[in-house]
Amino acid sequence: MTPHSQPYDLLIIGGGINGAGIAADAAGRGLKTILCEQGDLASATSSSSSKLIHGGLRYLEQYEFRLVHESLAEREVLLRKAPHIIKPLRFCLPHERHLRPAWMLRVGLFLYDHLSKRVTLPASKSISFNTNSPLVNNITKGFEYSDAWVEDARLVVLNAMDAHNRGATILPRTRCIEAKRQGDLWQVTLQDQTSKEVTTISSRALVNAAGPWVNHVFDKALHEAAPNNIRQIRGSHIIVPRIHDQPQAYILQNTDGRIVFVIPFEQDFSLIGTTDVEHKTSLDHISISDDEKQYLIAVVNKYFKQKIDKADIITSYSGVRPLLDDDADNPQAITRDYTLELDHSNNQPPLLSIYGGKITTYRKLAEAAVNKLSPFFNEEGKTISQSWTADAPLPGGNFDSKELLSQKLTTEYPWLPDSLNQRLVTNYGTLCYKILGNAESIKDLGELIGSDLYEKEVGYLFNSEWARTAEDILWRRSKLGLRFSKNEIRSLEQLLNTLNS
Repeated sequence: MTPHSQPYDLLIIGGGINGAGIAADAAGRGLKTILCEQGDLASATSSSSSKLIHGGLRYLEQYEFRLVHESLAEREVLLRKAPHIIKPLRFCLPHERHLRPAWMLRVGLFLYDHLSKRVTLPASKSISFNTNSPLVNNITKGFEYSDAWVEDARLVVLNAMDAHNRGATILPRTRCIEAKRQGDLWQVTLQDQTSKEVTTISSRALVNAAGPWVNHVFDKALHEAAPNNIRQIRGSHIIVPRIHDQPQAYILQNTDGRIVFVIPFEQDFSLIGTTDVEHKTSLDHISISDDEKQYLIAVVNKYFKQKIDKADIITSYSGVRPLLDDDADNPQAITRDYTLELDHSNNQPPLLSIYGGKITTYRKLAEAAVNKLSPFFNEEGKTISQSWTADAPLPGGNFDSKELLSQKLTTEYPWLPDSLNQRLVTNYGTLCYKILGNAESIKDLGELIGSDLYEKEVGYLFNSEWARTAEDILWRRSKLGLRFSKNEIRSLEQLLNTLNS
């Protein structure tokens, strides 16, 4: 990093979905924007979700009608913005009459269908399960409805790329160690976590989008009291060999009022989650507990013929959701809505802190955040343009359908294996041309590292998507970690060491 003599308009702390979304929105409106993230992009909560773009059917029970309405509307927007990494997904909801009566589920699904206009997704309906169903035989009736699936970490990276393409500076592995007001500017001290180099950046406004670390920023960098308390709620997931062959996901009710998703994952696996547990230990060590594993296993085994146990767990992940403390008695009742806390007392440079939120509403949150800060930049003689993100595709999303793009790749690169063709389309959309380029054979993609990951793709991720470690590539830029051997991981690490040197 090198010092910058000209102040930025906006400095954002946090490279999760909210920070990256705000950076893209602000840069697209002409603001000189910089984002710092202490780890890799999406390295915490934003890569540890259930990977759903959804309205939140169960939020209707908490009367969160505004949140559900906004989420359902955003579902349609995001399906248009990122057709490569977001896809429609049907959900089966088995009916257990002693948990929620059928009339309640019908009313909830009616509201879910009509709280916002559906454009691409079919309506809900009643369904029956026969003996060929993967569910136990005593479950014979249920419902089916629509939501969407997302590659959550890639959504963050694509927003960061969008911001970068529009002039923003993106600094992963860069920690904010101090931020203080001096006159009409923020003076922010940043430290590169690799080189330990320190530099100071000036900015007209500061955004604290540090997720679970939002109050840590107040304590350690701002040296002032946080305006709100947060509840740190851990959500954990397990991944097991696929337990059913249907393309639908399942949403399972439990006796404690919670629900658990069972989602088809990476062709051969099932993703099961999530839990809602108060996280009271360090944010540096977030992992699933044995109790959470047993909880998820018990719910699945209650519903499915194919039983699972701890030995079936291939891997697991956990993330902490920083939810605004609203005095709810239990974690599942805490609002998932977001709050934007603005501090500009005594005409000091503004500080905007982000509390809560969910991945589905990140774009609306970002839009609201930049709108809230716009008056301060208008005072500087700038004219901040109107919000623009609803109709602009994310990088790689400028195509009509994945099927047509896949066919085009087959025509232009007939030697490309089908599995690699599909993965490139799903991960990158039209960005795949940056990897394939003028290649005339599979050999032109360089060394095969493992699975279908070739040297050329690794180079692209290093140069264009800020990937620096094997974990960045195998678990956030892709999910190839499910298929890589220890020797293949070592080969990838050696290649990255070469690129880093």
